[in-house]
Amino acid sequence: MRPLPRLVVEPLVRAALLEDLGRAGDLTTDAIIGPDDRAEVAVVAREAGVVAGLACAGLAWELVDPGVHLEALLPDGSAVAAGDTIARVSGPARALLTGERVALNFLGHLSGVATGTATIASAIAHTRAKVCDTRKTIPGLRVLQKYAVVAGGGANHRFGLDDAVLIKDNHIAIAGGITPAVRRARAAVGHLVKVEVEVDSLAQLEELLEVGADAVLLDNMGPDLLARAVALVDGRLVTEASGRITPQTAVAIAEAGVDLLSVGWLTHSARVLDVGLDHRG
Repeated sequence: MRPLPRLVVEPLVRAALLEDLGRAGDLTTDAIIGPDDRAEVAVVAREAGVVAGLACAGLAWELVDPGVHLEALLPDGSAVAAGDTIARVSGPARALLTGERVALNFLGHLSGVATGTATIASAIAHTRAKVCDTRKTIPGLRVLQKYAVVAGGGANHRFGLDDAVLIKDNHIAIAGGITPAVRRARAAVGHLVKVEVEVDSLAQLEELLEVGADAVLLDNMGPDLLARAVALVDGRLVTEASGRITPQTAVAIAEAGVDLLSVGWLTHSARVLDVGLDHRG
């Protein structure tokens, strides 16, 4: 995994620590643990999944005290079983305890995103399709969540409104149709900007093929209709399926021949992967 730049990650981790430490710091730990006490803990998976977010966890501890050291044993993108030790963390005991919740919040959430992604990626591995994310991300965490999708074997869709054109149903309705919408978009953006258009019928797809685009978002189509759409496209556009895709429905959708499956719940409703700390006395 290519690490995210610290310049991007640190403000997010720092904000989480400030939220947790509040106005007076860690009252419990500072009262109980001596300033010179040291400790070592293991970050352990309580269930099977895929790891993501170790850099965020390590940075949470480091920002509390630079003397904390995290040694990753199973780096981001690794599959883990229940009981596996993901990392060892050692250093000042106060810092280990103070940073614990923020570190595990990032690690558990991002590993959950990676695990959900891996579930679909594994199910459709026999097809040419890839699973990708959407912009349905938790505010402020998009870059981290999209990183976690890649850790789980998925691909990234656009990161924001500014890096690609995606013409959706309301754009089409207000613009007066697919053709004028696409023509206006092409006239307004540079030659390196991709244009994708959402369609929900074969008639709309035929219109899109006439005017031209780079990709088509085939929205809420069943496998049979998707297969017909893919045949109609015949390789002229990148084909993307969307609309309440689950691990149970993903296989049939991928087998219809689409290039991409975009799945919103990977980020907006990811189930946290259960990870915890075990003290190594």
